[in-house]
Amino acid sequence: MIDYCQTIISELDDRINELTYEPSNSLVSYENAIGLVLQKLEEIKKYIKKNGFKDDEEEILFFKQLKPQLVSKLIYFNSIYKIETKRPRGGDKTIKKYLNVELSKIKRYFDANLEFYKYYRTNSTHLDNKFFLRGKHDIKLSLDTYYFEADHNFTTSHDYKVAKIIANDLIQVYLEDQLSNNNQRKLFETTPLNWTGSKTSLIELIYPKFRNRKKRVF
Repeated sequence: MIDYCQTIISELDDRINELTYEPSNSLVSYENAIGLVLQKLEEIKKYIKKNGFKDDEEEILFFKQLKPQLVSKLIYFNSIYKIETKRPRGGDKTIKKYLNVELSKIKRYFDANLEFYKYYRTNSTHLDNKFFLRGKHDIKLSLDTYYFEADHNFTTSHDYKVAKIIANDLIQVYLEDQLSNNNQRKLFETTPLNWTGSKTSLIELIYPKFRNRKKRVF
């Protein structure tokens, strides 16, 4: 099971890397990535339904590590797709405010799930039997509404939370990069570039062949 899932994840990563993320077609790339992840998730779901797990340890490994790797990609690309389709067309201040609001959503999720963040980040295992085995959910352990609507043959109470944590880390990096690029662009646009040399030196700097061509003429 482990080898099969790792192969699926590796194939997915390779195919996603093949997509061209050009500014002109980035939304299409995100749509394609979402479709690829859904396809691979369906393949693994069918495999698990057919073959099951050999023991609890393997089941925990799948729902704590392997499945979240796939679902986190789905959450990430879907989130970035929504962020970009809703991005305002205003000036730098408007865009900065919009991106910061998106960052605040990540912070709110972190605050609401702080205890599980600590559990996951510290590689704790003492609650794995409740978090990552099917049918072992505990309503007192801060469950997402998603869990109650999901297929319980392919879902545990906390595998989605792991995927959400992984995805939020990536989304945060994306948003911070966007803010940084926005600030750099603003700095470039507001900082004048003044040439202090002669006009002849400037021409020769921009067009180095100009000087050689001039020498050949004389």
